[in-house]
Amino acid sequence: MPIEEFSIPKDRVAVAIGPKGETKKAIEKETKTKIRIDSKNGDVVIEAEDAAVAMKAGNIVRAIGRGFSPEHAMKLVDDEYYLELINLPEILGKNWKHIQSKKGRIIGKEGVIRQKIEQDTHTFISVYGKTVGIIGKAEAVEKAQHAITMLIRGAEHATVLNYLRQSHTNEEEFEFR
Repeated sequence: MPIEEFSIPKDRVAVAIGPKGETKKAIEKETKTKIRIDSKNGDVVIEAEDAAVAMKAGNIVRAIGRGFSPEHAMKLVDDEYYLELINLPEILGKNWKHIQSKKGRIIGKEGVIRQKIEQDTHTFISVYGKTVGIIGKAEAVEKAQHAITMLIRGAEHATVLNYLRQSHTNEEEFEFR
């Protein structure tokens, strides 16, 4: 029986389990898996009949662990949706002030930049801890990841918004043909 094992942050355990265990039960029902979450240390064990199903349930729990709402994470039940995690220390190093600064650029004043990227790419984005998570369809995730990478590398907000507008315009032109 394939098993998926990993940990989620302790402060996200209650969200992953949900009120009266409802979130965990919903994930188990949708994916036909058995999930155990240790509420003390955040360790997660997922059992399933096949590895692909265990991985799918694992991605849902991982997404919740990385700051997504259970509703957004449940989109991953659909095979067309993907979870991409950008590990900021891998790109920026371990300087916490530098990571915080880049997270602020990705979020933008009052969350405007993050919202704009979500709207223009039809994705969900979570900036949590040392990661940026993206949930969406493959091409949309790629576009959002590119926009976020541009911000991490120092591109101006206007440049990133232009990129999003440009890729959105190209998409519309393509759809009319």
